[in-house]
Amino acid sequence: MSDPQDYKLDVTGLSGGAAQPAGGPRPFLRVQFACCNVYQRIYRSADEKTYQGRCPRCGNPVRFLVGSGGTSARDFIVY
Repeated sequence: MSDPQDYKLDVTGLSGGAAQPAGGPRPFLRVQFACCNVYQRIYRSADEKTYQGRCPRCGNPVRFLVGSGGTSARDFIVY
């Protein structure tokens, strides 16, 4: 079967997903929302100052601040 179009689209360098930072994958927290008993990954913002997200079922918002004197925990339960 021949191609009736007289042009080709060059998609070299495009990836199917979001671009990864040069340092590796984007950091995330594992959050269990007790309100609806669901789990959600919350990714760090581009400015690296917060982790923000919402319950995927009811929309309950959650925000974690990044800073010195914090915790090294990666798993949280939000009530």
